[in-house]
Amino acid sequence: MASVVEYKGLKAGYHCGYCDSEEGKASCGMWAHSMTVQDYQDLIDRGWRRSGKYVYKPVMNQTCCPQYTIRCRPLQFQPSKSHKKVLKKMLKFLAKGEISKGNCEDEPMEPTAEDAVAGDFALINKLDIQCDLTALSDDLRESLESEEKQKGKSSKREDANELIQPQDTEEKLGSGEPSRSVKVHTVPKPGKGADLSKPPCRKAKEIRKERKRLKLMQQNRAGELEGLQAQCEPLSSSPPKAKCNQPKSLEDLIFESLPENASHKLEVRVVRSSPQSSQFKATFQESYQVYKRYQMVIHKDPPDKPTVSQFTRFLCSSPLEAETSPNGPDCGYGSFHQQYWLDGKIIAVGVIDILPHCVSSVYLYYDPDYSFLSLGVYSALREIAFTRHLHEKTSQLSYYYMGFYIHSCPKMKYKGQYRPSDLLCPETYVWVPIEQCLPSLENSKYCRFNQDSEAVDEGRSKEPDRLQVLYKKAIMPYGVYKKQQKDPRDEAAVLQYAALVGQACSERMLLFRN
Repeated sequence: MASVVEYKGLKAGYHCGYCDSEEGKASCGMWAHSMTVQDYQDLIDRGWRRSGKYVYKPVMNQTCCPQYTIRCRPLQFQPSKSHKKVLKKMLKFLAKGEISKGNCEDEPMEPTAEDAVAGDFALINKLDIQCDLTALSDDLRESLESEEKQKGKSSKREDANELIQPQDTEEKLGSGEPSRSVKVHTVPKPGKGADLSKPPCRKAKEIRKERKRLKLMQQNRAGELEGLQAQCEPLSSSPPKAKCNQPKSLEDLIFESLPENASHKLEVRVVRSSPQSSQFKATFQESYQVYKRYQMVIHKDPPDKPTVSQFTRFLCSSPLEAETSPNGPDCGYGSFHQQYWLDGKIIAVGVIDILPHCVSSVYLYYDPDYSFLSLGVYSALREIAFTRHLHEKTSQLSYYYMGFYIHSCPKMKYKGQYRPSDLLCPETYVWVPIEQCLPSLENSKYCRFNQDSEAVDEGRSKEPDRLQVLYKKAIMPYGVYKKQQKDPRDEAAVLQYAALVGQACSERMLLFRN
């Protein structure tokens, strides 16, 4: 089924939730009635992002806080010291019920749903009603619905594919570490943090340690294969012992075995949110209550603001079509909620999209009573491990998209701490390692990251007449449509849309005109 979108144009001069400017924000947006995962993958690779069914793109050289798409490379990811601290804190809590004293290490805070979207709630509520109820003709709606019914037959099978990752067992998602991930441990830099009066000693010691480590890694290659096999076996309660003297992978740190008499039990369940699976429906009310408390305590929303309809519109509704393919993830592609269950109750939910090349993080909300567990960092690390796990079956799925990086906003800079990561060049749409981008961002809020001054946007709209339009119940190329529709304002809007989505998407997606 093709993506069906309604372009809403530029919205400029409104309140920014990042810098609190009253009228500094500018973005272009469209309402997506339906969208294929491939189209959304291509759009986020051009700087777009969704909030519910509203898909928007900041006008980067105009908006007060430029929002650069950021992606982490999970296959090379190494947890930092502070990441390891968060994982150890969780393990101590699960094993012995220990609660760390002190603050939550500057727990990163996502903006509210309101800040994150390209318009205010009123605009999106209005679009929700206008677009969903009136814009699509009855004929088209019927044809879309008949396809949905056919899909419904396979949804029972999908329910069975939902994933559960208990914390107290080793043979589970992502626990078997592929050998290439082990190789990315870099040689420690000699002398870093060392006693400078004894450099030769320090260096020799590091070299010996590295030789020993490489030898152990070669010896344990067979052990890694055992770990990979274990994922295909039923869950067991006695995890294999980790090999000693081997640097711990992210999975080793997350899935470290717990004592039999552990104080708490954590499990992570991945449930499809659109179309809603039976597990999603069964846990909807509990999940909503966690969201409501999070918005009220963390974001200081008044009690009447986080309503069920607001929650549904922003975090449950999705334009993404559920898709499955033989080489794709077992759970399929589309929109999901990753639920964190502690002792039988939901304490956090990560809203994610699983796309052809990435896991894209949409939002996280959690029970404020568990703030001490640094759930923002913990969930990001779990999502990175989840991406690595999906990559084992679906090799092209190898990135973790963290949304937008806003260098000018201190509370959003934490996303740059998951290395290695890349930022998207806002002019040529190529990925550039974040280390190369930071010096430029220190000098200017808006930057072109691609250093090649000759480079252009390769995916740009070159033939707008080939763009697909849905008009009066018929699908036609824009070249045919514009002969019937002579309004110059309409032409300007269509050409602006074509420039922003690029040639490939403009030829696949249906642009609704009424």
